[in-house]
Amino acid sequence: MAGDGYKVGVLGATGLVGTTILELLGARDFPVAELRPLASARSAGKEIEWGGESVTVQEVSDESIQGLDLVLSSAGGSVSAEWTPKIVEAGATVVDNTSYWRMHDDVPLVVSEVNPDALGSHKGIVANPNCSTMQMVVALKPLYDAAGIERLVISTYQAVSGTGKAAIDGLLDESHAILHGQEPGASVYPHQIAFNVLAHAGNFPDGDDHTDEERKLINETRKILGDPEIKVSATCVRVPVVTGHSEAVNVETREPLDPERARELLAAAPGVTVVDDPAGARYPMAVDAAGTDDVYVGRIRRDAGNERALDMWIVSDNLRKGAATNAVQVAELLVERGLVGTRV
Repeated sequence: MAGDGYKVGVLGATGLVGTTILELLGARDFPVAELRPLASARSAGKEIEWGGESVTVQEVSDESIQGLDLVLSSAGGSVSAEWTPKIVEAGATVVDNTSYWRMHDDVPLVVSEVNPDALGSHKGIVANPNCSTMQMVVALKPLYDAAGIERLVISTYQAVSGTGKAAIDGLLDESHAILHGQEPGASVYPHQIAFNVLAHAGNFPDGDDHTDEERKLINETRKILGDPEIKVSATCVRVPVVTGHSEAVNVETREPLDPERARELLAAAPGVTVVDDPAGARYPMAVDAAGTDDVYVGRIRRDAGNERALDMWIVSDNLRKGAATNAVQVAELLVERGLVGTRV
């Protein structure tokens, strides 16, 4: 596979996000001269179809990372911690979808529609935010620009695909067992997820009563919007949905903002689709968002207990805009701005 364009590596190529990145690189006609799928030794040697050809997955190694221009990485935090510096040293620019680099001061945390100018400060690594943060800040950005944000109260309803393929299989297996009168057990999570709701998504770090998913919403939102003064309260919940995270978000603005104006701002915002006719039972739903790239917003209304606050419902495909789509959009911006291989 050769031609005009860039030598592009996809690290974690056989995972849920990695396979979606591969799909999007082709669908969006990214300028790929050579595609190099990279993964662990367990996946090395697998054949994948891309661009009408069969491409062999390579084990990530000192040899396989040489000569690349750009790497889109989604292989887990420990893998990224080990390999991203080596990939950068070898000359590539890395768009990293793991949590490892997001809060490093010298690594820009970028959402394509929200803070693309942050790319100019990269030193070889650009971080992709957490999926729940990602979709939310796309919807918050136009409101923040218009009226500022004082406080956010967030409840997420997160799909199992955010945990990986094993969690999808677990949900389906547990559901099958229940529907056939069998004991479902618990496969991936501490309790069964089928026909259930778990009062936490993510893990509890030692000594913390917030999950890591909740801390990501708090810290990443402030970094992306460039405003450490925003107060954030977050509760992350796991629900028996395969794909598509949903969020109930209460936004207290610093300046007055009525629902009608918020609706206008959101309707004009890039990457946002407003679906807001509750009387007609039209509002964003995970089943409609799955397989698409937009962030869907509805149920936009005044908080009955706070004249300075709005309530809204935000839904997006966590594997696409929440991860893979933004990674590819960031790569497109790096190419467009001549920032591949350049670093501050």
